[in-house]
Amino acid sequence: MTELSEPVAFPQDRSCPYHPPRAYDPLRADRPLARVTLYDGRQAWLVTGHGLARTLLADPRLSTDRTRPGFPATTPRFAAVRDRRTALLGVDDPEHHIQRRMLVPSFTVRRAAALRPDIQRIVDERLDAMIAQGPPAELVSAFALPVPSTVICALLGVPYADHDFFEEQSRRLLRGPDVADVLEGRERLEAYLGDLIDRKQKEPPGTGVLDDLVHQRLGDGAVDREELIALGIILLVAGHETTANMISLGTYTLLRHPGRLAELRADPALLPAAVEELMRMLSIADGLLRQAVEDIEVDGTTIRAGDGVLFSTSVINRDETAYPEPDTLDFERSARHHVAFGFGIHQCLGQNLARAELEVALRTLFDRLPGLRLAAPADEIPFKPGDTIQGMLELPVTW
Repeated sequence: MTELSEPVAFPQDRSCPYHPPRAYDPLRADRPLARVTLYDGRQAWLVTGHGLARTLLADPRLSTDRTRPGFPATTPRFAAVRDRRTALLGVDDPEHHIQRRMLVPSFTVRRAAALRPDIQRIVDERLDAMIAQGPPAELVSAFALPVPSTVICALLGVPYADHDFFEEQSRRLLRGPDVADVLEGRERLEAYLGDLIDRKQKEPPGTGVLDDLVHQRLGDGAVDREELIALGIILLVAGHETTANMISLGTYTLLRHPGRLAELRADPALLPAAVEELMRMLSIADGLLRQAVEDIEVDGTTIRAGDGVLFSTSVINRDETAYPEPDTLDFERSARHHVAFGFGIHQCLGQNLARAELEVALRTLFDRLPGLRLAAPADEIPFKPGDTIQGMLELPVTW
């Protein structure tokens, strides 16, 4: 590792929605580890190499416990809720293992495959409504957001009639303009899920994941009410936000790569590989957070206990030693070992569901709208800043 003379600030905004920020170019040259400066002036380690990332993401000497003193924060928003009870992403084993084991049966490959007919029905209904309204359309609000929102509501047992409320609170939590907005969004989500859990306790069990947790795990004391609320927040927020961003940004990226889109239309069997390649290239969750609990030696460099360690998925997934010509969208490459879902024990629980939703949504969208195209100049379409999940703020299209 070579020490950069001036650590790069992290995170930064992208200049193109599907490429890492240009300011990260020195980080790409400084693999596999670099120093970066966070918003509060604190320095942290940034993992930039693909091989090292997979090694360290599986290393138990790196903690995800956000309540630990000195745990790194990339934004004031994150710092504001760092001490709130978190589930899955923000806890270590053995607590993490217990939580994940309760949920794994609902997110297996087989379960995702069984949900495909329901996903197809939801996708068709959204496209029916969008087509009936006629072009142009705003694809985020008409399609990319309501599809995964409807799917996760059905899976969890959350009334879709409440989607406007929890989508708005999720937006405030992830992109609130100030700390007060973030805290209020979190508190309102906690209150909403607490009320929903209380209602489910008094009703006959439904078919949703939350119903199972309420009537089985809460009833036998395996989880308490606060832990169940925390689980509900992470499942509900991550379950619609990430996939919505992938649908919108994936659509934009394909429309900006007409040759690749033509390949996909000509050979639908490429779709699973195309989804993996899009997840690698887009890396929408950029900046996984950890803290070293012991000293870790990396190629002659010591990560000290207490140091913050970040993983830039957008840089890691552009490592040319793992992906030749990494800035090229290539459906023929093997991209399955990307780290867009993380790696190790904290690898995204919902990845099988996300793959199913993306395959159904993108295939059906381009099948039913063969003339789909952008309805505004590409460089004028707004996308999200670098301090949150990446994606399109809006996506005007016509056909």
